[in-house]
Amino acid sequence: MPELQDPTKLNGAQRPRTAARVAAVQALFQIEQNGDQTDTVIEQFLVHRFGTTLDGASYEDGCIPEADTVLFRSIVRDAIASKTVLTDSIRQVLPATWPLERLDPVLRALFLAAGGEGKDDSIPTPILINEYMDVAHSFFSGDEPRLVNGVLDALFRKMKSADNDGELPSDQPID
Repeated sequence: MPELQDPTKLNGAQRPRTAARVAAVQALFQIEQNGDQTDTVIEQFLVHRFGTTLDGASYEDGCIPEADTVLFRSIVRDAIASKTVLTDSIRQVLPATWPLERLDPVLRALFLAAGGEGKDDSIPTPILINEYMDVAHSFFSGDEPRLVNGVLDALFRKMKSADNDGELPSDQPID
């Protein structure tokens, strides 16, 4: 997994919801890579990775300070529960030059987390895209954050259209 920068601080203030999203991406990565059970991974994060530690452990040490654990659980469970539909939708909106199977596994986990959270209409799409762009910037420094922006925009439009039509439309992939 790439080195993780701390995306959970904005002007020195903690961002627990962003920390939950980072953790969800890491958990989904672990589930995919190791074939671990969802509840087992969630429990590992709750017990061993969340919160502050006596020795001040940070992201680099595998800890995630001050995360919104309710949001974390929700994202991971929703993403896994809808994985097949989300994966198909993500595949449909990816550019032809970035097939799903060739994407970095962290990027796949990020799309899955965003898609799982995006099923809930309570957070405006631009805010979700911005949040996951911050998460992408914490993992990647190349073209991936721009790809995240375009794919999530297309994915959320597809999801909203499917909610209105009752079925997924056949949009063209993004450029």
